[in-house]
Amino acid sequence: MTKLRVGVIGTGMMGCEHLKNLMGIEDAVITAFSDPNEDPRQWARLTLGDRAATAREFVHHQDLLSSGLVDAVVVASPNFTHKSVLDDVFDADIPVLVEKPMCTTVEDCISIVDAQAERSALTWVGLEYRYMAPIAELIQQTKNGVVGDMKMMSIREHRFPFLQKVDNWNRFSRNTGGTLVEKCCHFFDLMNVVIDARPIRVMASGGQDVNHLEEFYDGERSDILDNAFVIVDYANGVRAMLDLSMFAEGSRHEQEIVVVGSTGKVEAQIPGDGQIYVGDRSTRQVAEIPVAISDDVAHVGFHFGASFVECQRFVDAVLHNRAPEVSVADGLWSVVIGAAAHRSIDQGRAVQISEFGLSPSIL
Repeated sequence: MTKLRVGVIGTGMMGCEHLKNLMGIEDAVITAFSDPNEDPRQWARLTLGDRAATAREFVHHQDLLSSGLVDAVVVASPNFTHKSVLDDVFDADIPVLVEKPMCTTVEDCISIVDAQAERSALTWVGLEYRYMAPIAELIQQTKNGVVGDMKMMSIREHRFPFLQKVDNWNRFSRNTGGTLVEKCCHFFDLMNVVIDARPIRVMASGGQDVNHLEEFYDGERSDILDNAFVIVDYANGVRAMLDLSMFAEGSRHEQEIVVVGSTGKVEAQIPGDGQIYVGDRSTRQVAEIPVAISDDVAHVGFHFGASFVECQRFVDAVLHNRAPEVSVADGLWSVVIGAAAHRSIDQGRAVQISEFGLSPSIL
């Protein structure tokens, strides 16, 4: 094939973001989209503009999958629908990029990992933070050994509250997997990538202290956590920490990522000042390494070009029969840490990852 025919399932905020990404990829053409709600379908039409005339519109994703119009799909439907939608995609054996989190529960993630092992088409999980230019350079620097023997990693996200989604589905933990799954799977994925080991224990403290306290839907109050500290111990002895506040709009940086080892330290900020910082213990000098969004990024969007890079690499992987860079195992492990953190908060104790009954093949 010369161009990959792509369909988008779910055309809310992130679905339309992916439409914009795909519109900027020369090797892809958007041939279909689906959403059960009229408003998101209208958002898709507006996003596509003139291209809407050549993209078939569906209410039900099953009809899109059986239409014969797509070679691959992007799933950006609400979190709680991912498992059922992926089941249908897998039945069709179509390549898929599924937005984070892969599923809302560890059990459903394990089911997807098992099912993927039985099919030929690839599944790519949308954990795009690893493609942000400053974070990608931080990952590369740590893999180059600039910090020596890695010992600690910390991530701070101080930001605005959750945005409003269609039918307010993201106001309840049962729909999202909980804040530490829904939002923070990105950060737990970064920990896993940088530290390159399996997590073994999670300790967390968090709560809902400021946001959504007076929000009621059908008589039920929103239960979304808006702040937490999470500590993760890894099998190789590295410790990682997440500091999350979702009522901190007045911050210089939304995200700060720091890796410290026996000989040095690497720091990145999002949005940054066009560079990351590498410190050397022996000289006490700090080097500034320039980083920038690539000129090849056609749509910068919400994630500083990262979701465009993700879509571009997904399209390339499908067209050239390459393995996904972000696998279903990556999706699982990012959710496992978030689920363990929620259990730690709920039960007031450290949680062993072994409690989730992961099979030896997944471990």
